[in-house]
Amino acid sequence: MGKEQDLLQAVKTGDLPSTQKLLAKLKASRNKLLGSTKRLNVNYQDGDGFSALHHAALTGTTDLLSVLLEAQATVDIKDRNGMRPLHYAAWQGKADSVLMLLRAGAGVNGVSQDGHIPLHLAAQYGHYDVSEMLLQHQSNPCLINKTKKTPLDLACEFGRVKVAQLLLSSNMVVALLEGNSKEPADSGFNTPLHLASRNGHKDIIRLLLKAGIDINRATKAGTALHEAALYGKTEVVRQLLEAGIDVNIRNTYKQTALDMVNQFTTSHASKDIKQLLRDATGVLQVRALKDYWNIHDPTALNIRAGDVIMVVDTVCRYVWFSAVPCS
Repeated sequence: MGKEQDLLQAVKTGDLPSTQKLLAKLKASRNKLLGSTKRLNVNYQDGDGFSALHHAALTGTTDLLSVLLEAQATVDIKDRNGMRPLHYAAWQGKADSVLMLLRAGAGVNGVSQDGHIPLHLAAQYGHYDVSEMLLQHQSNPCLINKTKKTPLDLACEFGRVKVAQLLLSSNMVVALLEGNSKEPADSGFNTPLHLASRNGHKDIIRLLLKAGIDINRATKAGTALHEAALYGKTEVVRQLLEAGIDVNIRNTYKQTALDMVNQFTTSHASKDIKQLLRDATGVLQVRALKDYWNIHDPTALNIRAGDVIMVVDTVCRYVWFSAVPCS
């Protein structure tokens, strides 16, 4: 095994004394005449593109990071996937390592081949301190990865409540809530509300609604209600309905959320969801009927307490004490 492989192995196993010994030889060789000895390449990369600095960032050992950076390791060196050491430190949630790399000049918005910046990884894995540190160093929370997801999308998808709250406190995410972060005509990609609803994250949904996200924003597949209903998230369906989501919105296939549940699901949860959606649809039908009579015959609504309004979903859609003719 050569010196470079020895260095990689020492860092990978967290062997600080061996790492220091190898790097000391590198420092000594710099004081000799060029060509007098084979110098250790501190930036040597293995078959996956991993350098010693990648390994140090991944293990979160700041002592190893420090000696490697002092030995002039390239702070933004990329592996085969375009991942820099800062990506790995953020992924692991190593705040001390992240800070050390940032102070050494690591690019806070460096992009991997998958389009991830370090903040994507910190947000997805719920690392609050690291996410906060990256934002303080001007990380852009609006950048999208190859799947058109922002750090906020990932925090909402994986239920990282504290990180989602942190990102929502940034002035830069206003555009995300308004749906302006992606191509205007591109309705194939989900909003943070869709992702949270699909995965049943009620606390995240509460945060998003409080922050002012458009509850009725639709993608090709429909609204967040479509997502929650299709994935069997009964309590989220209830939450969205109580928040006033429009139960009658149809997706690009002309399906309401109830249509989708009827067509694609047979679970026990779907039975409860169907009833919730039917009840909500019935309430809207009653309201529509009331609005109709308020306009055309206001006296028809002078009913006594205890009277009942029935909504019958048949060919004769509405029945009002059998006194409303079908038209």
